[in-house]
Formats: sequence, C-alpha cells, structure tokens
Amino acid sequence: MVRLRGTLTAVVTPFQRDGSIDWDSFQRLVEFQIRSGVEGLVPIGSTGEGATLDFGEKVEVIARVVEWVGKRVPVIVGTGTNDTRTTIALTREAQRLGADAALVVCPYYNKPTQQGLYAHFQAIAEAVELPLVLYNVPSRTAVNMTAETQLRLAEDFPFIIATKEASGNLEQVMELIAAAPEHFSVLAGDDALALPIIACGGVGVVSVISNYAPQQFGDCIRAALNGEWERARRLHYALFPLMQLNFVESNPIPVKAALAMLGMVEEAYRLPLTPLQSRHREMLERALRGIGLLQTAARA
Repeated sequence: MVRLRGTLTAVVTPFQRDGSIDWDSFQRLVEFQIRSGVEGLVPIGSTGEGATLDFGEKVEVIARVVEWVGKRVPVIVGTGTNDTRTTIALTREAQRLGADAALVVCPYYNKPTQQGLYAHFQAIAEAVELPLVLYNVPSRTAVNMTAETQLRLAEDFPFIIATKEASGNLEQVMELIAAAPEHFSVLAGDDALALPIIACGGVGVVSVISNYAPQQFGDCIRAALNGEWERARRLHYALFPLMQLNFVESNPIPVKAALAMLGMVEEAYRLPLTPLQSRHREMLERALRGIGLLQTAARA
C-alpha cells in the first residue's frame, strides 16, 4: 500500500491556445517536478482543471503521466465527480492504467448529507482495489465532510489511505489526526496551512505553489517533517505572499499565469476560466521577482 508523505504537486493541465492539451509542456512540467524533488504528483484535480476535461481526456492524462513518471514518485489521479457511477468508472481506469492512488473529491453541487457522502465513498471503495484519498474542499463542493464521516470511512475501508483536508478548519484537522487509524494519513489541502497542519501531526500537502516553486516549497515541507521548525518557518514566510496570490483569482488562474511568466506553459485556460487580470498580474510578477524565481528562469 502506497504511503503518502511530503509535497505532492496538484499539477496543472497545460493547454494550447486552441484549448487542446499541450502534451509536450505537460511532460516537461512533470519532469521539472520530479527533478526538483517533489514526493508525488496529483494530475486532473481542481488545479488541473479536471472539471473541464472530458472522460477520454482524463483517461489519456492518466495513461501519459503514469508512463512519464515510471514509478519514480506516486501518481495520485483526480477521479472524483458529482456522479458516483462516473467516479467509479474513472477510478477503475486509473487502477487499470497503473496509478498509485485516486484522489476523490466530495460530490459537488449535489450537496449530499453525511450519509450520502459515506454511501458515495463506500460504493467507490467496494468497486475498486485502488488506494483512495478523500478530498474535502467545501469552498468548491458546498458541503463539508465532517471528521466523523471521514474517520468512519477510514475505519471501514482499509483502501482509504488518506485525506486531503482543504476545509480551512484546523480544529477539524486536529480531530482527524487525533483519531486516525494507523493506515490513514492527513494531508494539507492548502499551502498556507501546511506548516501548522504538519505541526499538529499531518504528513504533507497537496500543493499548488509547488507547480512553479517545487524545490523551495518542498524544502519547507521537508524541514517541517524533520522538525527543523526555524528553517521551515523562514521558508514558509518567504513563500507566503505567493501562496496568497495563488488564490487572488480562482485557482488555477494565478498559478498558470506564474508558470507562463516562467516560460513553462502557455497561459491558456478553458472557459469559464479566463486570464489573470492585469492588476493581479503585476502583483504576481513582483512577488516572483521578489524571491528570485523570474531571474532564475531568465538565466536558465
């Protein structure tokens, strides 16, 4: 059973100007991540614009990323939708194609009850033999999966190995960590809260900022996991303005803009997402220059 720890990048899906997937840029981004020392990759999640990829595109992303990575780090693919049957079908494809785990978001828009959430994840866990990571992000799904429900699922289904907690509720995170079974890990779902969550017993983060600062943020997380708190805090606060700017508009708009500034992808999105506003672009560029990322990119 895969054990998740450290910095897992919620990697963007690069597009070309016509809206098609830019496979060359995608492969280069994957190699950049691995070369920079991240401990895992998470394609086709929220940051990967999974909501606007069709089923066939998602299957192709899974197949290509798994092949590119070649088991060098775990690949945890986003298979969650707001339809249980579709989620099961995509998770089965992820298992067939060799993914290490699936990240399954709470069903969005439906607003299920806690029992509905349990039944959704129960159906998936009983249909596949792939490790599952719960993904609780109420800001996007309009429903919070409580610590009680998550722990019940973890106790009942050993293949549910972790949760990506993006509720922003540290008390809920602590409830999870305090009562988690041995096989179940808690990962931060917000870069800015990764440090306090690790201090409370979390084991890593599914990260946005590591798309363009994988070594810097990875060093921060590794320092925290090693108990090097002074170094971890210093690195955290150096990157903190960028963590905030990554959400100045809807994710992944700012992170794709940053990657484009660094020459790594086209700044291309699928509607309804649109390019970063000019005033936010200026703020982001200043912040990237402030920590030397743009200068580093220029030299490269």
